[in-house]
Amino acid sequence: MREQKENMPVAMEQPGLKLLSPGTWGGIVVEYLDCTERIDFGPMLEGLPADKCPCPHWGYMVKGAFHVQYADGTEEVIKSGDVYYMPEGHTGWCEPGSAMILFSPEAEAKVVAEHFAKKMQG
Repeated sequence: MREQKENMPVAMEQPGLKLLSPGTWGGIVVEYLDCTERIDFGPMLEGLPADKCPCPHWGYMVKGAFHVQYADGTEEVIKSGDVYYMPEGHTGWCEPGSAMILFSPEAEAKVVAEHFAKKMQG
């Protein structure tokens, strides 16, 4: 399977952030995240266990940087050109002008997507 970024449907959009996704391929959710502003995911994760993302992600940082804080207190910066793995139990923020590709297991990604949708509604 393959998809051009330009043809991916918008899965979520808010000021400064656009999440594109062609859907689930072989049990893995494929996403392209584009942040035109500094986006802190902490407030969106509030209400999940330990207020952290319960979903692991693998991917590639296309441009910019993503600052990650893990449940154990470890911090790292994922930079342009990096391939990465973020285990469950993380939060973070993206720098303006950042873009990343994420691959996530379907069941865990669904929990996060549903939580984000509720947060955006209310």
